[in-house]
Amino acid sequence: MDWLLIVATLLLIVIGMMSLYSEGYTHDGDSNFRKQLVNTAIGVVPFSIFAFIAPHIWRRFVNVIYVVNVLTLLAVFVVGAHKKGAERWIPVGPIQFQPSEMAKILTILSLAAFYANRQNSIQKPSTFWLGFLHISVPLVLVLMQPQLGATLVILVCWVAISLVAGVPVKFFAYIAATALILGGALAVFHGQLLHSYQWSRITGFFNHDAKGKSYQTDQAEIAFAEGGLTGVGFLRGERKAGHFIPEQHDDFIFTVMGEEGGLVGCTLVLAAYGFFFYRLWLVMFQATDPYYKMIVGGLFAALSFHTFVNIAMVLHILPVVGLWLPFLSYGGTAMWMCMSSVGLALNIRRRERPLLF
Repeated sequence: MDWLLIVATLLLIVIGMMSLYSEGYTHDGDSNFRKQLVNTAIGVVPFSIFAFIAPHIWRRFVNVIYVVNVLTLLAVFVVGAHKKGAERWIPVGPIQFQPSEMAKILTILSLAAFYANRQNSIQKPSTFWLGFLHISVPLVLVLMQPQLGATLVILVCWVAISLVAGVPVKFFAYIAATALILGGALAVFHGQLLHSYQWSRITGFFNHDAKGKSYQTDQAEIAFAEGGLTGVGFLRGERKAGHFIPEQHDDFIFTVMGEEGGLVGCTLVLAAYGFFFYRLWLVMFQATDPYYKMIVGGLFAALSFHTFVNIAMVLHILPVVGLWLPFLSYGGTAMWMCMSSVGLALNIRRRERPLLF
């Protein structure tokens, strides 16, 4: 058992709980904090499932996994709850379940099995394009919700798993050319391809307007500025107390650490993430089974992409795309996805022989 990976995970969960407690300290009676405690407790169930069921079982039932993934995403359009201009949630009693988060893990499992079953033809262009076709159905369904951030995560997982599987790098030149074409189409036909709020996020990134499109990121910058080197202290953030940053408990939770912990606090959080991803990378590096290696490569890509993009958009380095910060942002399905990923990685690490040098 990789106890250091467990320690790194628990450390990030504690940091997230402290941030949510501080965020709700002045206005919601710690409601989000208490709900997240419940979410984390529930997360022990998917964590245990992925931690103790042998990973080769998922490969054996890959067709079932793929069908469940597609049907769950389709169910959003039938019984899904509509809020914030999107249909992404399925009400399950008091819980709001978000299938696009589960789709990330299910897509990783099914795509890894797809490549593992075609190791003898991994160098062929047909395998490369069939791999893209494999993810295209869940990809389109997630994009239609709309959920641009999750769509990007699935694409990143496809690239990462393809590279770990041994797909020639030259094939990705086709994807780069396609991306340029899609980027041009997006600029010309953005009204038909993107929702208005998604386009406003992109334009707000390039045009500062404190009263308009970039209000959220501008307020985040002010919070970091007030934090300075060592921060204003735990529970003492004035920008937080004044509710200047919308959705601070969700995508912008890092601003709580920026204001109250300052540069020192943010650096410690980044160090915790660095240690966590190092242990996750080590599981992938030491895996000898190609299927296991591809699974952990996909998990590493998904969680690291979430972390990088979230922090970059909070710091106004990238446009806001709606990606939560692993283990820190409020959200039940997000926490369950993170805990499931750790459980799966620990399971794989436990079943691999250590490399001897």
